[in-house]
Amino acid sequence: MDASSPSVSDEKDPCREHLLERRQQLTDSLTASPYDLILYLERAVVYSDLAYPDLAASDAYRALLLTDEVSDESFEFHEQALESLKGYSTTPCPVVLDHGSLTEGISSEGTNGEDGMEGLKGAGPFQLLAHLASIRAYQILSLSLLLCGSLKSALKFCERGLTAAPNNRELIEIKGYIEQIGRRRLRKDSDAPIDINSLPDRGVVRREVYPWNTYEPDRFSEESLSYLNKQLSTMAPKCEVRVSKLPILLESESNTDDYEVIPTCNQLGLFAKEDIAPGETVLEEYSLLTANNRHKESTCDACGTELPPLSQSSKAVNCPECYDTIFCDDFCFTKAQEQYHPAVCDTDVDSIAKDPDNKDIDQSLYLLLLARLLAMSAHQEMHPLEVPSIKYIWGDFVSPELNEIDCSINAEPPPEWTLPFSFEYNIEFPMHILEKMDIDMYATLDKHDLWVFNTCYAKFRGTASARKNYQDGRRDGRPDVAAVHPFWCLANHDCDPNVSWEWGGKMKLWAREKRVVGGREGGIRKDEEILNHYCDVELPVRERREWARGSLGGWFHRGGGECGRIYDQEFLPGISPSPRNIPDGRKRRRSNC
Repeated sequence: MDASSPSVSDEKDPCREHLLERRQQLTDSLTASPYDLILYLERAVVYSDLAYPDLAASDAYRALLLTDEVSDESFEFHEQALESLKGYSTTPCPVVLDHGSLTEGISSEGTNGEDGMEGLKGAGPFQLLAHLASIRAYQILSLSLLLCGSLKSALKFCERGLTAAPNNRELIEIKGYIEQIGRRRLRKDSDAPIDINSLPDRGVVRREVYPWNTYEPDRFSEESLSYLNKQLSTMAPKCEVRVSKLPILLESESNTDDYEVIPTCNQLGLFAKEDIAPGETVLEEYSLLTANNRHKESTCDACGTELPPLSQSSKAVNCPECYDTIFCDDFCFTKAQEQYHPAVCDTDVDSIAKDPDNKDIDQSLYLLLLARLLAMSAHQEMHPLEVPSIKYIWGDFVSPELNEIDCSINAEPPPEWTLPFSFEYNIEFPMHILEKMDIDMYATLDKHDLWVFNTCYAKFRGTASARKNYQDGRRDGRPDVAAVHPFWCLANHDCDPNVSWEWGGKMKLWAREKRVVGGREGGIRKDEEILNHYCDVELPVRERREWARGSLGGWFHRGGGECGRIYDQEFLPGISPSPRNIPDGRKRRRSNC
């Protein structure tokens, strides 16, 4: 097969503004008609033209699910999905379905039985429309997932489409491209057979403040700083949030002593309002944005604290509605009831993504953080991006202009595409969580669109910390608990930190007794910045730089010295220890090192 772009690509509109306007029109139409699978397919095509293949895949998957609703009277949204098709006809066919060879053999009398449609002879027009829409959804899904790098899922949907339409030229062509790129990724010969289970399913997509995202605040405004400092006053009475100017991490090793001016960027940071003595507590932060990927594990559902062995004197509290949910004390139970627990109580959400394979540990914890955020959003009746625990976190977003590419089969994702992606963890599992929570994902599209999930993931990847379980013969030392502490994560990194930290129910920062470099006396003076540490700075400079390159995306400007360890806490590949809200992308990283 040659390397030219496949014929399945829809014709591109050169005007981005026109496409954004069209996307908004379709989104408004979906708000009015949330079960209209044709609208989802039309918006998927627009997302493809805008070079958002992940968003295109999500809309195509929603459309595919709705075709099942049309076909099966026993399904929950059958009546709504069927009703939405009554405004369409096979003559003429909706433009989004009149694509390639899809409508060949279709006439006003129905189908002639070609291309696997024998079972549709005599079928009503709506069943025929649903069938055509399902094939179109398979086309968009398989090609979009291929462009995201999720090859295993791309081939799975392509083969499902070919089962329904064995002679569809576009699907046959897409399958060829998936296998071609799969052989390249697996370093196989051009004619070697492909085992679908050997294909990679993780890719990368755009990490950005989407042009239509109206929820991202101006983090440096007086209003934002005033709000943050009011909240911080109860956790760190001697500190305040200010704008901090930080060096941008280097792309490679460099002698920065020769730099006349080191490039910097602005970020939020914590600063002392008054002197803080050595050993004095700087911050104590309680967070309910936590996750535990162990099924039936003995940790507090709310704060993630390890529970002691049960005894007659144990103080653990059960939820009276779902006895499997345990809290470490009445305080955690009360906070959970106030902020999230009623949305998941007795819903079996806890069975999702638990006890994952080693390769999926990071993804499972991020997914479970998303599940907790969705529960907080549902119970508090607010948009997920408005929940205070995540609203002011920076997600290392890249300018949309830098993310733009020619979305063809030959186009590799640019270096700025840094948000890890898989079909299961970005699309399928979040929808399954909403279903378990009895939330209609179609009627609540404004809160539960994929771009919302992606924005949450981008923020988690810059701030979430994870804790390993103990290796005592009963457990295996894998990370199993994660949390986001939005104020702790404002303290920026330095290889000569003036604080240490520990997470055990609450995240605690305290002033170091001695500094790392030179063994200077600890403590923090008024107006000094609170300097945290994200890695084990007892490691040699080279290893710290390797860690920074892999986790933060760049090299520190300087290094040296030794410092305290991170206790039990570990940071996953991707679950980045970045209290300055820097995840695992490649550019625009910053640090005080």
